[in-house]
Amino acid sequence: MTDQPHTPVLDRVRYPSDLRRLSDAELAQCADELRAETISAVSVTGGHLGSSLGVVELTVAIHAVFNTPYDKLVWDVGHQCYPHKIVTGRRDRIRTLRQKDGLSGFTKRSESDYDPFGAAHSSTSISAALGFTMARELGEATGDAIAVIGDGSISAGMAYEAMNNAGDLGRRLFVILNDNEMSIAPPVGAMSRYLSGLYSGSPLHTLKDIADGVAAHLPQPLRQGAERARELVTGHPKSATLFEHLGFTYIGPVDGHDMRQLLHVLRAAKAQATGPVLIHAVTVKGKGYAPAEGADDCYHGVAKFDVKTGVQAKSKPNAPSYTNVFGQTLTRLAETDSRIVGVTAAMPGGTGLNILQKAMPGRVFDVGIAEQHAVTFCGGLAAGGLKPFCAIYSSFLQRGYDQIVHDVALQNLPVRFMIDRAGLVGADGPTHAGAFDIGYLAALPNMTVMACADEAELVHMMATCAAHDSGPIALRYPRGEGVGVPMPETGDVLEIGRGRVVQEGTDVALLSFGAHLAEAREAARELEAKGLSVTIADARFAKPLDTDLVDRLMNGHRALVTVEQGAMLGFGGIVLHHLAATGQLDGRCAVRTMHLPDRFIDQASPGDMYADAGLTAADIASQALQALGVASLREKARA
Repeated sequence: MTDQPHTPVLDRVRYPSDLRRLSDAELAQCADELRAETISAVSVTGGHLGSSLGVVELTVAIHAVFNTPYDKLVWDVGHQCYPHKIVTGRRDRIRTLRQKDGLSGFTKRSESDYDPFGAAHSSTSISAALGFTMARELGEATGDAIAVIGDGSISAGMAYEAMNNAGDLGRRLFVILNDNEMSIAPPVGAMSRYLSGLYSGSPLHTLKDIADGVAAHLPQPLRQGAERARELVTGHPKSATLFEHLGFTYIGPVDGHDMRQLLHVLRAAKAQATGPVLIHAVTVKGKGYAPAEGADDCYHGVAKFDVKTGVQAKSKPNAPSYTNVFGQTLTRLAETDSRIVGVTAAMPGGTGLNILQKAMPGRVFDVGIAEQHAVTFCGGLAAGGLKPFCAIYSSFLQRGYDQIVHDVALQNLPVRFMIDRAGLVGADGPTHAGAFDIGYLAALPNMTVMACADEAELVHMMATCAAHDSGPIALRYPRGEGVGVPMPETGDVLEIGRGRVVQEGTDVALLSFGAHLAEAREAARELEAKGLSVTIADARFAKPLDTDLVDRLMNGHRALVTVEQGAMLGFGGIVLHHLAATGQLDGRCAVRTMHLPDRFIDQASPGDMYADAGLTAADIASQALQALGVASLREKARA
């Protein structure tokens, strides 16, 4: 491409070993060129730009100081790893990022030896790095372990569990706190205020706080400066930070964009550390690219864009997104019901709760990256008489499953779980796929599980959730645009456990659960072109299952095919359980279940991913034809 940046130093770097041959001045220039290359690449692919730009200098400095991949560098979440991928042998593929058969948008063990631990969900890095540390201590061939974790991710309880364990074990381990005062949304809570207070009023152009063991090896003027900085941070030269109480040697805050300072601190820490060390680096999300620095979300996730202007090439939607329909509908419901509140885990914009947050800020709670707390918090809100709508992505809600079981379902509390990103999600790949929620929620007593077939059904089901006070209820819906159906002014409260028949036929029945109804309609057209009469039904509920509808479909057709955007043993498994329990699997109607395969599906467009999964309209039609053939053979055998 002719618009690629001029990168003479970066061109000399294929692997981190090449960085270790550069002078400090060349490393600084390499970081500048790496930033330009990252911007250029993401302008072509889209992706997580702001977080990657914030760690450019950290990426270069860590790889220059530590002996990766023998030393294990673990990126928390991994959405900031694009610069890391460029300098670890993957620059020639960086413009395939997040595309079919291309590089993952996160760290991935199968992709490179420089990705020792896969990620995509937050707050796992310290636990994994401690695991590598203890493997080293027990004789395995691995070096130092370095975890890079953001100020948003460190707010989650798992990070503190790991730090407490690491402090107790006392082994040499490096944790770099990448503090840009912003996760996906601005970080919340006491930890954010604490981190901000560590460097408020203290300039970032010097080493502000060097731990005693490292400071002792600094020249006298720097040692005195570090002592003065500690006094500014803690109120007393000998006061300990929270991290030190957890057993870590604390170094910082340091300027995460000052290559000279970073190299000095990392080299000193590497030379002197005997136990766990936390290096507090202050960075700017979107650093070095004005459109990103100036955007509210710092270009956390962007479509393809023009590098010169920063204008993103987002296609004009043909229908409203499910996320926006959720946010607008919840706001309308909240206007007429003062008991409705919204809860999210650091994703108000991603879930659409920002719409209610803007209209009624006192009735939305962003608890930070803490899904477990969010679920139990909602349980308390419900027990206190409110109507909490807990808006969390499907793959993120997995992190709060124990709380769903014990704190909500067991106590039969009316928490409304709004499950965005159900099904396959495209460029974010398998780590963010909402594949398992049908099975893991429907397994729970007291739980009601719904899925909307389109954006209008989402409105009706949200009204149903608002009216449902007898126990927990879950509503799943996909990422992206709806299908363009007419939208109701207000939602109708649906009868719990009752599906609907969309069209009547006599030969084959397609029973869809959720947003694959459009594919079922297309499959029906293909079957009708072959002379078959097709019934299409929308189950609406996986639990309680509309057994009357299932029985009717079984009795009136030669084949029944269930279709869902979820893993096996989900909706289809529930249908099969009912049929087996009632002896209907022995009858004349052939039954087939269509679901996601028993494997993880790599990133691509949603259409390509569903094709890979065997869930296209053509696949559905083929399955129905195959089932009809089996049914015919059985009938002939009986005759």
